[in-house]
Amino acid sequence: MSRYFIKRLLQIIPLMLIISIFVFFFIHMIPGDPAKTLAGVEASVEEVEAIREEFGLNKPIIVQYFDYMKNLLHGDMGRSLKSNLPVTEMIASRMQYTLRLVFAGILWAPVLGIFIGVICAIYRGRALDHAGMLFAITGLSAPGFWLGLMGIEIFAVRLGWLPSAGLDTWKGYVLPSLVMGTGIMAVLARYSRSSMLETLREDYVRTARAKGQKEFIVMFSHAFKNSLIQVVTILGLQIGGLLSGSVITETIFSIPGMGRLLIDSIFYRDYPVIQGLLMIFALQYVLINLIVDMLYGVINPKIRYD
Repeated sequence: MSRYFIKRLLQIIPLMLIISIFVFFFIHMIPGDPAKTLAGVEASVEEVEAIREEFGLNKPIIVQYFDYMKNLLHGDMGRSLKSNLPVTEMIASRMQYTLRLVFAGILWAPVLGIFIGVICAIYRGRALDHAGMLFAITGLSAPGFWLGLMGIEIFAVRLGWLPSAGLDTWKGYVLPSLVMGTGIMAVLARYSRSSMLETLREDYVRTARAKGQKEFIVMFSHAFKNSLIQVVTILGLQIGGLLSGSVITETIFSIPGMGRLLIDSIFYRDYPVIQGLLMIFALQYVLINLIVDMLYGVINPKIRYD
């Protein structure tokens, strides 16, 4: 397993290199001139050219890419075109808010989603099954921005129970975590139900029942444990999407996290900051997938890695 882990870890290098190429050239295809945006509407041609010279925007795009990668290998993501601050410092100052928000969503959404899915599978075709799936489909269908606005309108404006913006107290995490976690909960509920039903049809489950084992042991010691393989895969992808999906939540609730920084950077055509954020989002996806693969062996020791 250690050889497999090292092999997968080394595969991250060429993968991130390919991602950097797509990210860099895609960003430079965004319409608009960052030099003109920074200089202002009334700036002269000389002032615009001076900004291009200062930030190297007048160089051929392939030269700009190699300069960026050379600096990136030394841990330097460049400087913001708007604030002239190091990109690493800007992202680091915002990352804590996003990570705290993601952690708040992870605390309840996976547990509730898996619980609903398992209960629906156990009581398949009954009232609990229909109610749970209706709840999951509703959560999956509701757009995040709509949930956020409705939550603010009901719990912040009308009832006054929760704040409408910020993360100053624990109450500030409730509405944003609900917006971010509802989709994960709904997806995991559906996949947990499907995976559990598929596992319950396996021969070893019927054998355990034939041996006279209690239904509780059959469900949770045999069926539930083996159904987690597919659920963990979906969970890893969903957690990876939380970071990049924080854009909408942080914008609605005025949270100064990485998602809000990405929106502001796109508005100002701040190429270095956009590139740094997208590279971090891509890296966390890759690392989470690696962790999920490692968890397979923990959940089911019969899995062997070549």
